[in-house]
Amino acid sequence: MYMDIIFILFLIFLSSFLSYPFIKKYNKHETIAKPKLPPGSLGWPYIGETFQLYSQHPNIFFASKQKRYGEIFKTHILGCPCVMLTSPEAARFVLVTHSHLFKPTYPKSKEKLIGSSALFFHQGDYHTRIRKLVQNSLAPESIKKLIPDIENEVISSLESWVSIGQVINAFHEMKKFSFNVGILSVFGNLEGNYREQLKENYCIVEKGYNSFPNKIPGTSYSKALLARRRIQEIISEIICKRKEQRLNEKDLLGHLLNYKDEKGKMLSDEEVADNVIGVLFAAQDTTASVLTWILKYLHDHQKLLEAIKAEQMAVCDTNDGGKIPLTWGQIKNMPLTHKVILESLRMSSIISFTFREAVVDVVYKGYLIPKGWKVMPLFRNIHHNPEFYPAPHNFDPSRFEFAPKPNTFMPFGNGVHSCPGNELAKLNMLILIHHLVTKFRWEVVGYQSGIQYSPFPIPQQGLPTRFWRIK
Repeated sequence: MYMDIIFILFLIFLSSFLSYPFIKKYNKHETIAKPKLPPGSLGWPYIGETFQLYSQHPNIFFASKQKRYGEIFKTHILGCPCVMLTSPEAARFVLVTHSHLFKPTYPKSKEKLIGSSALFFHQGDYHTRIRKLVQNSLAPESIKKLIPDIENEVISSLESWVSIGQVINAFHEMKKFSFNVGILSVFGNLEGNYREQLKENYCIVEKGYNSFPNKIPGTSYSKALLARRRIQEIISEIICKRKEQRLNEKDLLGHLLNYKDEKGKMLSDEEVADNVIGVLFAAQDTTASVLTWILKYLHDHQKLLEAIKAEQMAVCDTNDGGKIPLTWGQIKNMPLTHKVILESLRMSSIISFTFREAVVDVVYKGYLIPKGWKVMPLFRNIHHNPEFYPAPHNFDPSRFEFAPKPNTFMPFGNGVHSCPGNELAKLNMLILIHHLVTKFRWEVVGYQSGIQYSPFPIPQQGLPTRFWRIK
């Protein structure tokens, strides 16, 4: 499966290869020593080292490069020359202190499917304004109101997995759950027909997102473009209804619709739709991937699972055996469960790296990062560095008894482009774990060690799992 993803991503990026300048020309009479490119290998022409990256465990590829070349090295993946950075200081340089020298970068084909006005395609004033709206709608004061609805989604999902009565693909089911919670955070309690229409078309868009961007009718990408237009129409209809009924909801859609800049200008329906779709895309696969890894880690560490059960049963007993809904205070007071989530985020490193592009020639620690080259802070290398996390490949939640060193734990990114929905993601995980361990049990069936890409790293075969209700 991952070979298909490699091929698709390679084709998507290939067309951009020749457009990137490799190095700024310097006057031959200059006496100042010109900076040189970082050490490393660009691999085969055009192909680069993409196959090496995706044909082995990501820890092996990144760690071997770092061991050979140091904390900064060059490579060539997905059709682009890249500079990879493996230190906390370098990540902070690119994402925080000198973020103005680097811009977010995505293929145009993906931008068309999400929408060019989506938050994460931008920087500067527009990005700042939209990010503030998204953050406000996903802040603790806002999402704590979603707890009863998220609990209903959790219980409904778990009951459905039991009722299937056979092995399920845990990752696929977690994606459905994450999508439903995403709909809740964006639209509140949306009418059922709208929810089903959005889900149906979203699935088509998702299939085309990582396909070759071919507009020939019948191709996955062509179908995805049509489905994207239908999503736009559905959201426009929802917006029209809200305006007619003069509803003033406090969900993300409400925040976007009520926004006015200093000149009184509101966001267009297209800008609203692009950001709604962007949030749904950002929320689904990443949260689902982490939840799948949590299932695996708890299944593999039975003593830890028993300790988690004890913590959660104490909460359940307080709530009359689970008959009373969870409160915000209870959810924020699950210390061991919270540490398990943090360790799962570190171990899985779903966002292994992030792409930026140098907007000018940049010199870092004496090395040249040419304008147009991709720059990739490697979160996975930092999260698996024994200098910061002793025995980094052991699952050990106790390492989070104390806060990690600055810039060594970045599961949601860092700087102005870090994920604004991280609190909602953790809330989903805490609520799901609570109901999972107090009311259900599960077994991983025929699990094979290793990682596959979807495109995020997940357990092989999506972690085949069977669920039962505790009697």
